Amino acid sequence: MMHSMSSNAAEATAGNEATESHDVYLKSLTLVERLHRRLLDVIKDELDRMGNTEINSVQALLIFNIGNQEMTAGELRTRGHYLGSNVSYNLKKLVEAGYINHQRSDQDRRSVRVKLTEMGHEIREVVEALYDRHWQQLEQVADIRMDELEMLNSTLFKLERFWTDQIRFRL
Repeated sequence: MMHSMSSNAAEATAGNEATESHDVYLKSLTLVERLHRRLLDVIKDELDRMGNTEINSVQALLIFNIGNQEMTAGELRTRGHYLGSNVSYNLKKLVEAGYINHQRSDQDRRSVRVKLTEMGHEIREVVEALYDRHWQQLEQVADIRMDELEMLNSTLFKLERFWTDQIRFRL
C-alpha cells in the first residue's frame, strides 16, 4: 500500500511539472507575439512624433531591414521578416510614396530589386536612432543587462531553429 501511494504521488508530481512547462511554453508564445506588436506600436509612436503619417510601422520596419542593401522581395521573405503578400503590398506602397526605388533585375526579368531612396534612408535613420536610444536605456531604465539579452537571443534562436525544423522535416 505504501508503494502505491508513493507511485501515485510521483505520477501527480510529473503531471504537475508537465502542465507547468506547457503553460510556460504557451506564455512564451504569447509574449513573442505581443512583443512584436508592441515593437510596431513603439515605431508607430516615433513616426507620429515626427509627424509622419504617410507610412505605417510595418513599412518603417521593412525600410529599416532593407537598409543600405539592394534586394528582392523574395530575399526579404527568406530572411524571415515578412509574409509574401505583405511584402509585395508594402513595397508597392513604399515605391508609390517615394521611399523605395525598384528596377527589374538584368538576370531575371521577373525579379524586381529594391533599394531605399533618400526619403527611405531618412526613415531608416529614425528607426535606427530609436533603437539606439532604447539600447542605451535598457540597463538603467528597464533593468535588462547585456548578458540577459544574450541569453534571450540564444533561446529565441533555438526556438526559431526548432520551428524551422518542424516545417522542414515535418516533425
